[in-house]
Amino acid sequence: MKKVNPIKSELRAIFKQKNALPERKLIPGVNAPIPAAAPSEAQKVQIARKYGMFIHFGINTFHDEEWTDGSKPVSSYNPTTIDADQWVKTAKDAGMKYIILITKHHDGFCLWDTPTTEYKVANSPNTTDVLAEVARACREQGLELGFYYSLWDRHKNPKIARKADDKGYNDYMLAHLKELMTSYGDICELWLDGGWVKENYRWPSFEIYELVKKYQPQCQIAINWTIGHPNNFDRHLILPQKQKEGYPFRYFPSDFRLGDPELPLENDPKLFTHQGETYYLPWESTLCLSGQNKWFWNSKDNTQKSVAELVDVYKRATVNDNILIINCPPGPQGVMKEGDVSRLMELREELEKQELL
Repeated sequence: MKKVNPIKSELRAIFKQKNALPERKLIPGVNAPIPAAAPSEAQKVQIARKYGMFIHFGINTFHDEEWTDGSKPVSSYNPTTIDADQWVKTAKDAGMKYIILITKHHDGFCLWDTPTTEYKVANSPNTTDVLAEVARACREQGLELGFYYSLWDRHKNPKIARKADDKGYNDYMLAHLKELMTSYGDICELWLDGGWVKENYRWPSFEIYELVKKYQPQCQIAINWTIGHPNNFDRHLILPQKQKEGYPFRYFPSDFRLGDPELPLENDPKLFTHQGETYYLPWESTLCLSGQNKWFWNSKDNTQKSVAELVDVYKRATVNDNILIINCPPGPQGVMKEGDVSRLMELREELEKQELL
């Protein structure tokens, strides 16, 4: 008689509770990660990167807003220049190893010339493909590049309650992600956001994972607010301080955990479950340099967190196989603020003094 694993049986019973993702055939390494209690080789590479820069830039930059609703005119996006060399140099000089760049935020405005929409930089006063410029600068200066992409799109898919629109919109997203994975060289990370506006099962997470791994096998993928609760897999939100070993994925498959702008516990759990299997997931913290916690440039915000606060954040965010990215947004002139750049250099000096970097 086949021996029954009581832990797996219990997990499968939990999986069938309300708001669990529908079961489907998992093909480890294709449409799902390989179950493991320790980091994979690709995760070890991600963990070794340790410290990077988040760059929020887009149509919101020109409206002093964090989230616009997809109705702002394309003509309002009008950067004086796109100084990608300055952006990447700032990250490199700060001691960072990689960049996560916004490709499309919740507003739906695309920072590259996709054929799928007219809501893009190619129809704006400055037609520069921002992704191409940053990818070039990263290659030339020796940094790795990752992309942020919002699942939520207030321009293309504003009626989020209408499930009949899901297939058409999901196909639209998959077309975008194929472009992103095949047009800009090596991509180390895909940071997905906005999943909370729909039930988790409505997103094509398996198709996304399989597509990305097909073209970028080493690319690490996660959807923001990755982890659910045993009593409700789709509960929003489960803070990292509340996560426990064995908790279920909210968004499966994912290679690491997100939940901005929260910091993990010093000894946070790493093992999480899906369909009775266990997976190792490091945590990536995403924090604003802004003292007002602004993700996008804002004309009313010229503040930065103190060096002491940033050093404390670095210490808390990079222990126990975890990772930190600090957001530094360019302004309408297409350059990063002098005060932001200076603060990051001061931070590097202090990190080196304390032998943390």
